[in-house]
Amino acid sequence: MKRSIEHSALDFPIFNGDESYVYLDNAATTQKPKAVLEAIMDYYSNCNANVYRAIHRWGEESTRRYEEARQTVAAFIGASSTDEIIFTSGATDSINLAATVYCQRYIEPGDEIILTEMEHHSNLVPWQIQGERTGAVLKFIPVDESGELNLEVLKTLWSPRTKLLALTHMSNVLGTINPVKEIIKLAHERGVKVLIDGAQSVPHIKVDVQDLNCDFLAFSGHKMCGPTGTGVLYGKRELLDELPPFRGGGEMIRSVFLDHSEWNSLPHKFEAGTPNIAGVVGLAAAVHYLQSWGMDRIEEQEKILTKRLIRGLDSLEEYTLYGKGRHRGGIAAFTRKGTHSHDLTQYLDSKGFALRAGHHCAHPLARKLNALSTTRASVYFYNNVGQIDSLLKTLAEAEEFVL
Repeated sequence: MKRSIEHSALDFPIFNGDESYVYLDNAATTQKPKAVLEAIMDYYSNCNANVYRAIHRWGEESTRRYEEARQTVAAFIGASSTDEIIFTSGATDSINLAATVYCQRYIEPGDEIILTEMEHHSNLVPWQIQGERTGAVLKFIPVDESGELNLEVLKTLWSPRTKLLALTHMSNVLGTINPVKEIIKLAHERGVKVLIDGAQSVPHIKVDVQDLNCDFLAFSGHKMCGPTGTGVLYGKRELLDELPPFRGGGEMIRSVFLDHSEWNSLPHKFEAGTPNIAGVVGLAAAVHYLQSWGMDRIEEQEKILTKRLIRGLDSLEEYTLYGKGRHRGGIAAFTRKGTHSHDLTQYLDSKGFALRAGHHCAHPLARKLNALSTTRASVYFYNNVGQIDSLLKTLAEAEEFVL
C-alpha cells in the first residue's frame, strides 16, 4: 500500500506535526526529513574518518558511504558513469567550476556564450567573470511577456564563434520550465556545448541527463531535502577528461614533484581536499527519500498545488502575478498594489506563512519585469491544498497596513 503524499510532512521534524506555520520558501531551501538527519548523525557517530587512502575500518567505511552516494546520485539523474558526478558545495560552486575550466580550455577572445534574461545570478555572474578574463562575448535569449524564452530570437544569436549555451531549466522567479531538450538539440546541431542549471528542476521533476543529452548539469542538495553545502556537477566523461583541474590540493593529484604535478583520474581530479563527507552521505539519503515517494508522484502533487495557487492569485484584483508560461513549476512571484513586497511578506509571516521577498538573485529579470522586488511563494510536495487555500484567503483579506 502506497503512503499518502498528503502526509509527507510528518517525516520532517521541523514541522512537528504542526501546520500553524506554513513554509512556502522552498525555492530558497527545503526542509530535511528525519532520514537525512539520521544518516548524517549515523555517519558522525559510527564511522567519522577521512575518505581514501586510510587503511583502517572507519576510513574504509567512510569511503564506502561516500562512493555509494556517488552511485546513488549518478543513478538518480541517469548518468552513464559515476566518473561524471563531481561533488561540490552547491549549484553556484558547480557552475563556477564548469565556467572556469571550460573557458580556460576552450574560450578565446571574441568567442560567444549564450545565456538568457531569466538566469539566477549564479548562472550569470560566473560567465561575466570569465568573459572579462577571456574576452568572450555574452549574448542573451530574451524573455517574452508570458515569461517564456523567445526561441525565434535564439535563431539570430548563433554564429560560428558560439561555443557554449548556459540556461536554467526552471526559472526561480517565473516558474517557467524551459524546453531544454529542444534547445540542447539546436545547440548540438551547431557544435555548441550546453550547461543546464538544474537547481530548481532536479528536486521537482525527473531529470535524465542522457535523455536531455546536456553536456553539464548543476544542482544543489539543499533544495532537494539534502544538507546545505552540498551540490553536484554532472559532466559528460569525455568532456571532463579534457578539462583542467579547478582547484589544487590533496586527492586531485596522481603524483607531485617540485616542478609539476600529474592529475588524478575522474572524478577525483575536480575534488581537491577533504570533501563534505557527511553532507554527501546526507545528500544520498535525500535522494533515497525522494525516490521512496517517486518523482512522478512529487511532480503530480506539486502540479495540483501550483494550479490552485496560480488560479487563486489570478483571481485577486489587487495582485499582479509574474510569469504565465504554459509549462511551469511550483513558483509564483507576485506584488500587491500599493504595498512593498517586504511589507507584504513580513505581514504574511505574522499570519503564519514563510515566503520570500526581493529580487530573488535575478536583477536583470526583475528590471525587465519592472518589479525590482516581489513576494515569492514556492511549493514542495510536503505542502498541501489546505495551506494554499489558507494563504490565498489571507492575501484576499489583507487590507492596507503600515509596518
